[in-house]
Amino acid sequence: MASWKADNMSSCPTRDEPSPTLRGNVTAADRDAVRSVVEATGFFRPDEVLVAIELVDEYLAKGDSSGYGFLFAEVDGRVAGYVCYGPIACTLGSYDLYWIAVDPRFQGQGVGQLLLREAERRIVQQGGRHIYIETSGRHQYAPTRAFYDRCGYGIAATLPDFYDQGDDKVIWRKICLPLG
Repeated sequence: MASWKADNMSSCPTRDEPSPTLRGNVTAADRDAVRSVVEATGFFRPDEVLVAIELVDEYLAKGDSSGYGFLFAEVDGRVAGYVCYGPIACTLGSYDLYWIAVDPRFQGQGVGQLLLREAERRIVQQGGRHIYIETSGRHQYAPTRAFYDRCGYGIAATLPDFYDQGDDKVIWRKICLPLG
């Protein structure tokens, strides 16, 4: 299998603090942690929060065969943020970053960048060639879109009125290049 690296991985800025620890194992307690983080952002409807929890449940029931990978960033033993990703069915080397959320108390401290960089590294290690992220086009998501842009993602497509009238789906992509 060829080795790959994500193009512009280093363009995602790093910060010196805090010093969160990352873990990839998923526990039953992560159901509540995911709910807490996703709700705390204030960005998601109750039905969307349930979807985030369902992915944890799916992983707890099926493990790696669920097709989902998780990383949790913890600060002082508390989940500060998480990311969920996985291969896109019926593709060769394309991955979705399904969720990335950071508790507002830890936003702007490099937690999201750390999670994203490590998820990218793991995706590349698993043979990922393209990473896709979908987000809303609403004004509220402007900082999220700026974050993806700073981290080397480009807009691949915009689907007008996808989520609701006036709420576009913006699809971001990062291309992973073969190691030289």
